[in-house]
Amino acid sequence: MLAPPWFDHLPGTADGGGDVLLLVDHAGAAVPPDVALGIPDALLAAHIAVDIGAGPLARALAGRLGAAAFLATLSRLVVDLNRDPDDPRAIPAASDGHAIPGNADLSAAERQARLARFWAPYHDAVAAHVAAARPALIVAVHSFTPALAEGGDPRPWPVGLLYNDDDRAARIALTLLAEAGFDAGDNQPYSGKLLNATMNRHAEARGIPYLALEIRNDGLTDAAGIGRWAEILAPVITVVRNRLA
Repeated sequence: MLAPPWFDHLPGTADGGGDVLLLVDHAGAAVPPDVALGIPDALLAAHIAVDIGAGPLARALAGRLGAAAFLATLSRLVVDLNRDPDDPRAIPAASDGHAIPGNADLSAAERQARLARFWAPYHDAVAAHVAAARPALIVAVHSFTPALAEGGDPRPWPVGLLYNDDDRAARIALTLLAEAGFDAGDNQPYSGKLLNATMNRHAEARGIPYLALEIRNDGLTDAAGIGRWAEILAPVITVVRNRLA
């Protein structure tokens, strides 16, 4: 296993929600000194490099729930951990209109070496935890931008739930959020049937229910917003876990 800054592991507490596992594939924007992406440093603070606010939100949720967590602090522009390793977009040559020159001409051997260095240790660590602990619920925490630079319609949902074939947990959570007055996206702002790699691997493949949460990142720009969403989502996660038990 690689030590931080590539991913952090929070062990959870035995007397809390230890049967919940939180995963944040895009919690940070770290770039190893020997990886040259060829982009301005300012882009490392943008949504193409990191899920803005997702890491702090997951830490707040872990604290409230006593949940275990894995938070990948590597920039998704180095390796996108929510892609299968044979997906060309696992090491993106471009993202939302921005070229990533350092990724454009990697040889097959260079791609494989980068995936072995970063993708494999993260997913191996998650897989080992899931096999040992068998969590009752896995929760992926992501954030999304209100509008893409490349165009498309604005994304009005403050929160979305993504899923592929297993929608057991999502259906409960969508109902709870609707009852709380939220216009929650049902497989929005994009479909988990098209992009669900981490949950497909660690949850669906093992028959474990999961929530793939997408929070619009303009609600996660400061401590107050992160605290608000932690207060909203922690009880939703708890009720979902309990109803599935």
